[in-house]
Amino acid sequence: MRRSRQFRRLTGLIRLAGARIRGRLTTSSSRVILSMSGVALAIMLLTVVTGVSLGLASQSAIQSESVDYWIVPEETGQSSIAVEVDGPQLGGVHSAAERLGNDDRVTYATPVQTHITRVSGPDGTSEYILLVGVIPDDTDREVSGLSTAGLEPGDPYYADGAYNGRWTGDLVVSDGTADLLNASSGSELTVESGDTERGLSVVNVTEGNMQSGAGTFPIGLVHLSELQEISGSTGGDQANQLLVSTNDPSVKPQLASLYPGTDVVTQTGFASRDVSTSNLSLAIGLAAFVTALVTGVLLVATIMGLEILADRSTLALLGAVGYSARSRSLLVLTETVIITLAGGLVGVVLGAGGIVVVNALSYDLLGVDSIALFDPLMFGYGLIVAVLIGLVAAPYPVWLSRRVSPVEGLQE
Repeated sequence: MRRSRQFRRLTGLIRLAGARIRGRLTTSSSRVILSMSGVALAIMLLTVVTGVSLGLASQSAIQSESVDYWIVPEETGQSSIAVEVDGPQLGGVHSAAERLGNDDRVTYATPVQTHITRVSGPDGTSEYILLVGVIPDDTDREVSGLSTAGLEPGDPYYADGAYNGRWTGDLVVSDGTADLLNASSGSELTVESGDTERGLSVVNVTEGNMQSGAGTFPIGLVHLSELQEISGSTGGDQANQLLVSTNDPSVKPQLASLYPGTDVVTQTGFASRDVSTSNLSLAIGLAAFVTALVTGVLLVATIMGLEILADRSTLALLGAVGYSARSRSLLVLTETVIITLAGGLVGVVLGAGGIVVVNALSYDLLGVDSIALFDPLMFGYGLIVAVLIGLVAAPYPVWLSRRVSPVEGLQE
């Protein structure tokens, strides 16, 4: 019985809070609208910046349009490419790829090694580019935005682990990389490998580039064993990850057991991707959260405090007709949370639109697709932060409301 009475009292306070807010919107609405607008702006910025951080996290693994799974070291997970190139490695990757390729359920499997390398063009121009080592087959595939067409199928230099086979020197570059090195199809390039220089020959210049949330960078495809030789990772037959193309999801348990301490990440859908362990994307997301929270709390606390001072007579009247100080405090708390929740809802919607605008601008100005991502879970995230803003901001207006004396207020 007592709980039922308390519940009715609580619902009555919530209805009263809603009625008071509606009344202010039809009369003196400036402070209420300003509070909602402040929260909406904070949540909009939070949504956009969080979308950018998710974009950084989700563009980490080397992508291929025909690849359904990535096998990556779990210490790296979905980390940014800047970390990926020097991160944890997989070993014995040639034999692992061969075992996967012998499975009828697997269409194609290749290890991927990444290494930032200084490459010299035919006119002596030297630039650092990201070399990606793969084992191509006789099918034209796309890895990290570039076609493998032109690369000799297989990996001749590997020579069953002896690394003394025929050096092909095949190199596929993006058109942007070719422009950077003043190279074209057939150009001879050089790259340092330890104390010696190795020759590379451009066999194909293809449109495309590798994209990350931070932008694009010059890239080239080479045979895996040749990049291992260049980067000094022949010992243990190392690579950053394995790319596996399959139409049969039953192969995933086998992939998970192939290497201990690895993650098997599906290609499709943001929901299937783990949140990045990259310090960059985490720092961006955390900074956005703290900024939105602090800005929203300061703005709402200040404006709601002014609203309480302007509404002293009404609060005094409520006290005079029997509302206790506790009930009036709960009323002010409820009003604050409702206002911030409404502002948060508007902010998330604006943030979703902001992500669309950011992606459109990044494509027009930088040529980068999907620099920011939006997931439906961000609706809940934005609303939770909005409620948190209201709860943290409420103590100040609540304290002001408790200082209102019913008698003093009525006399005013």
